[in-house]
Amino acid sequence: MLSEIVNRRSIRAYLPQPVSRKDIETVLQAGALAPSAKNRQPWRFTVALAKKKAEALAAMAQGLEEERRRPLLPESARHLGGAVQTLAIMKQAPVVIFVTNPLGQDPRQTLNTDERVTELCNAQSLGACLENMALQATALGLGSLWICNTYFAYDALREWIGGPGALAAAMALGYAAGNPPPRPRKPLEELAEWRE
Repeated sequence: MLSEIVNRRSIRAYLPQPVSRKDIETVLQAGALAPSAKNRQPWRFTVALAKKKAEALAAMAQGLEEERRRPLLPESARHLGGAVQTLAIMKQAPVVIFVTNPLGQDPRQTLNTDERVTELCNAQSLGACLENMALQATALGLGSLWICNTYFAYDALREWIGGPGALAAAMALGYAAGNPPPRPRKPLEELAEWRE
């Protein structure tokens, strides 16, 4: 098994050390090389550094406050505190990469069956993209955190990012402050059903 798969961790504490542009581009290229349904390549990257990262995170903070008042995700309100923690992690990381799906639909939009299948296929493609990025970061000695808590500040972040499509996720990137142990995994016996 690839050592990057075994050693990848979700990093929630970062050193202030900057990441080189070359390493960031290598991580982005790894994402861009992911397989995608119908080769649609439904990803676009917005790399936020320094002042622009601060702007993006201010937009996220504003969006989290708006989520408290008028929730996009009312049934997930119990997870809003986790999104606030994620924002603090993003502030530590020297790089935050926002991943949008330029072909994506607003999550509130009603979809017909064909559109829903396309959205599901694109979501799988985006998952492959983000996993490639996380594994490449590990190979470069970087830490990463795949972030979905951006949905709690969806509108504010979409406005900051601009352009067409839907916000898919974000990824914090930097040098890890510590080496967390692996998280528990379910045994294969619970996960795989063999049919012969």
